[in-house]
Amino acid sequence: MLNSNVVRERFAAYYHASSEVIACAPGRVNLLGEHTDYNDGFVLPIAIDRSTCVAARARADRIVHCYTVQFDQADSFSLDAIERSATLPWSNYVRGVIHGIQTLYPQVPLGGADLLIDSDIPLGSGLSSSAALEIAVGAAFQALNHLRITGTALALLAQQAEHIFAGVQCGMMDQLIVALGQADHALLIDCRDQHYKPVPLPSQASIIVSDSGVERTLAASAYNQRRAECAEAVRYLQAQRPAITALRDVTVADLDQYGTTLPPLIRARARHVVHENARTLAGAAALQADDLATFGALMCASHISLRDDYQVSSDVLDTLVAAAWAVPGCYGSRLTGAGFGGCTVSLVQTAAIERFVTTVTQAYQSRTGRIPAMYVCRAAAGVQIIV
Repeated sequence: MLNSNVVRERFAAYYHASSEVIACAPGRVNLLGEHTDYNDGFVLPIAIDRSTCVAARARADRIVHCYTVQFDQADSFSLDAIERSATLPWSNYVRGVIHGIQTLYPQVPLGGADLLIDSDIPLGSGLSSSAALEIAVGAAFQALNHLRITGTALALLAQQAEHIFAGVQCGMMDQLIVALGQADHALLIDCRDQHYKPVPLPSQASIIVSDSGVERTLAASAYNQRRAECAEAVRYLQAQRPAITALRDVTVADLDQYGTTLPPLIRARARHVVHENARTLAGAAALQADDLATFGALMCASHISLRDDYQVSSDVLDTLVAAAWAVPGCYGSRLTGAGFGGCTVSLVQTAAIERFVTTVTQAYQSRTGRIPAMYVCRAAAGVQIIV
């Protein structure tokens, strides 16, 4: 986890003043339930022990000034006219969240702020650096203005910010787990009503994230395309079952019965989502029963579905997953996040960590010429505010 004292010192060096509050929000990795959240489905993510921190200090005017350490860039805007930035994409996450808070509290005279953003979440890797930034900004800004926005409400606000200001029609899994994560637990989240249930993680196994080093350059456009394809599947299936409002409402039996009415590509997209929801519920039950073999098998089936039916994998991700599958002591491995690059997630016997890291690194380097970054992750708590 990023050291908040380091962030505090960087704020003081940049602004020549002390910060009043620091909000630290974790990244996330999803164990099961990929591309199901925007279909009102089920997901099983954890918050990880890497974070984005926002140090903040109130201003006497209505100006927000923000500086990001990662890009060594600064931006300023007025609370009286928050618009999208055409030149600084990272700033749109800041602008979108603060705009959302203003919309939520139209009668509250909000003040400006000096913000410094620092992070140890790899960018473009599928570990939700964007959601961590949104939630950290929202937590810091509301703390400065003495507001009380609950975890779920903050997650919804951040999701809308991403829709409107970043242009990505994301579901809300990332924002929910970043806001609500629990140490040593995954959360089984029902994305229809935001209900969630903590699921304890096994002590005898570890979660390893393998970063391909390839950014998800196609992810945003393909993500929105997959959403449209899922919506089209719903429209076809509603002709047979009018009560269906999302693929969440479609069972495996429904798809077997009515799936032939869908065009082949749309049927494949629906098949992934419907079966992925079933896998996620089965996976949570397997973790509860400490059945790691079953959980690992479900992870592997998820990757195959994402590769073949949803078509969001890539050569580098397939290479990492195949290398992981071949390591004794690896229960299962799959891509995580939107796909087209980024990371894989693997469940590995704790005693086999060293062997796993060495073997997968060598196999990936031999095939691609790249050295993957490897993160042995601990399930962490959600956003924290440090005064």
